[in-house]
Amino acid sequence: MKSLRDKIVVIGAGFVGSTIAYAVMNAGFVSEIVLIDINKEKAEGEAMDLNHGASFVKPVLVKSGDYSECSDARVIIITAGLNQKPGETRLDLVKKNADIFKKIVPDIKDNTNESIILVVSNPVDILTYLTLKLSGFPRKQVIGSGTVLDTSRFRYLLSRKCMINPKNIHAYIIGEHGDHEVAAWSLTNIVGIPFEKYCKYCGESCSENVKKEIFEKVRISAYEVIKRKEATYYAIGLAVTRILESIFRNEHTILTVSSALKGEYGLYRTALSLPTMVGIRGIEKILALELAPDEKNSLVDSGGLLARVIEELNIEL
Repeated sequence: MKSLRDKIVVIGAGFVGSTIAYAVMNAGFVSEIVLIDINKEKAEGEAMDLNHGASFVKPVLVKSGDYSECSDARVIIITAGLNQKPGETRLDLVKKNADIFKKIVPDIKDNTNESIILVVSNPVDILTYLTLKLSGFPRKQVIGSGTVLDTSRFRYLLSRKCMINPKNIHAYIIGEHGDHEVAAWSLTNIVGIPFEKYCKYCGESCSENVKKEIFEKVRISAYEVIKRKEATYYAIGLAVTRILESIFRNEHTILTVSSALKGEYGLYRTALSLPTMVGIRGIEKILALELAPDEKNSLVDSGGLLARVIEELNIEL
C-alpha cells in the first residue's frame, strides 16, 4: 500500500465536485487534486480550466483520472449522484443514489483501505452509512459533510439578527441533513454568552417566534436556492474545504459532520450529524453533549427516521 499524500480525489465533476476542487485549489493545502467522472471529457475539461489559473495559487497539480488514483489520496470525496430537483426532498433521492454508490464504493475499496472517504452526495446521512457498510472501513474514516453547511447557514442568520461576526457565534444544527434537522439552541452562545442572555446586549427580540423563524429559514435554505438557480454549490464547496482543512492540518476542529453512531443518544444503525472533532485520522471524537429535552427528542426522532429508511434499503450488508 502506498503512503498517503497531500492529495484529494473528487468523484463527480459536476457543479459541486468542480466547485470543491476550485475552493481547495484556492485554499492551498493540497499538492494534487484528481477529478473522476463517468463523463471523462467533462473531468478533463474541468481540470484544464483549473490548471489555467495555476499561476495565481500555491503549487498544485490538477488532473483527471481513474480509481487507481485513490491508492495514495488522503481523502476521497464523493459528490457523484443525481441532484435534488425543485420540490424534491433529499430523501427522495435515496434509492437512485444508493444504486450509484453501490458501483462507486467497491471501486474505491479495490484501490485503498487507508484513505478517508468524505461523502457529499445526498441524502448524505444514508449514503454515509451505506459507504461505511460497502467499504468495510473503520468508522473514523467514513465521514459525511452532514450539517456543516446548515450550521454555517444558522450562524449567518444569527449574525444578521444580532449584528455580529458569525465567527463569534457558536451554534449547531444537528441530526439529519434535511427536513428533520435540529437547531441546538441550548448549546448556542455568542462570545461565550448564552444566546438568551445575549439579547439584552443587542436589544433585539429573542422570542420563540423569532427563533422558529430563523430555524425555518435554515431548514428551507437549500430549497430556496434550488428554486432560484437549480443547484447549490458555492457554500457546500466552502464547507467541504473547511472539513478538509481540519483533516490535512490535523486541527482537531469541532464540526457537525455526519458519521455512523454507536449508541450516542441511544441511536444505532444510522448516521447523522453531531459536534465532532475532526483531524488527520478522520473522526477523532463524537461529542454527545447535553441537550434540552425537546432537542434530544427531536434528534432521536431524526435518527429513528433515518434508521427506518436504511432498514428499508437493506443496507445492513
